[in-house]
Formats: sequence, structure tokens, C-alpha cells
Amino acid sequence: MLPDRLLAGYAAFKAGRFITEQERFRKLADTGQKPQIMIIACCDSRSAPEVIFDAGPGEVFVVRNVANLVPPYTPDGEYHGTSAALEFAVMALKVSDIVVMGHGRCGGIAAALKQDPEPLSPGDFIGKWISLLDPLVQNCNCEVHATPDAQRLWLERTSVAASLDNLRSFPCIRTLEERGRLRLHGAWFDIKDGELWRFEEEGREWLAVPAETP
Repeated sequence: MLPDRLLAGYAAFKAGRFITEQERFRKLADTGQKPQIMIIACCDSRSAPEVIFDAGPGEVFVVRNVANLVPPYTPDGEYHGTSAALEFAVMALKVSDIVVMGHGRCGGIAAALKQDPEPLSPGDFIGKWISLLDPLVQNCNCEVHATPDAQRLWLERTSVAASLDNLRSFPCIRTLEERGRLRLHGAWFDIKDGELWRFEEEGREWLAVPAETP
């Protein structure tokens, strides 16, 4: 039996949203998905992209992993879930935009900085995954980012910029961006205040996104 919370949620969905959007679901079932935007986000349960961006079914292709990381292009024959999703989104779905979205108070980032009072066990997989952040952690200027909160914010945002660089290590992504057929974006969401920030690559700065519709 599924957890009671899920059963109750499903009942509410079938009685509410499914009825109001039934035609949309039918069309998606018949024609398949054609999202234009891919979002790479953290699997933190507090920062769901579909909720933050008020997205309906079929509108965004979402991939979530610990600390919203994009690994570098490594075609070594091993299992690469995020890389496979990227390849599918770009080559099969032909998305026009990819957004890497970090968030505040990220546990994966805190683990990389060794800030957690109960350190995360490296386990069989998580330690290797988080080690993608090691080069960034080593470059953290503790004189400028003196407090744990400041260090975490710096790494939450710096890791987004690093993931954008890693995206460009994928030949198909780099080529499509150079041809103007694919755009890459960085974003950061504050769980507490609900604020969204975007990364301006040209100036290497973070800018608050207005809540009003443009």
C-alpha cells in the first residue's frame, strides 16, 4: 500500500486538477511531450521547480539530483543519469533553454563544506557525487566569506556557474549554443523568502528577478 499522504493527494488530484486539465493530459498522452525548457534542480523537497514556476504538465522537463550539479562530459561507458537526461532533452526533445537552479540552505552544499553537525556518510555514491564540488570548496575565500551562511551562499551560487561551464563541455550543447539554438541560464531560489535570482554571465553577477510579470 502506498503512504496515506500519497493516496490522499492522488484522490485530490483526480477530483480537482485532473478534471480541470483533462483535455491537456489527453493531448499530452496522444502527442507526447514537447517542453521547451529543461531545469536541472536539487532533489531537496523544498525547492520543486514546477511549484516555483507554476508550471503545468508537459511544460518543463525537470531533472533533480543532489545539489543540482552538472558533471563534466565523460563518455566512459558508466551510468550517468544526469548526462543521459541532458542528451535526451537536447537531442530528442530539442529544448531551447536549459536552466541550472540552485537554492538556499542546500544540504548537499553544506555537506561539501563540512558544515553539517552530523556529517553525511560518503556511502557508496553520495561522497563521489559531492566530490564534484571539491575544486570549488578549495577556492573559497574564507576571509571574504567569513560566516558559514556566507560560505554556503557563495558555493550554492558558484556551483551553478560551474555547472554552466560543465554543460558546455558536452559537444552537442556547445554546438547548439554557438549556433543560437540553445540558451543556458543560471538561477538561485531562496526558500525562506521565495526570492529568485538569475546569473548574469557577462558580468558574473547575480540579479534579483522581479516578481511581477514582464
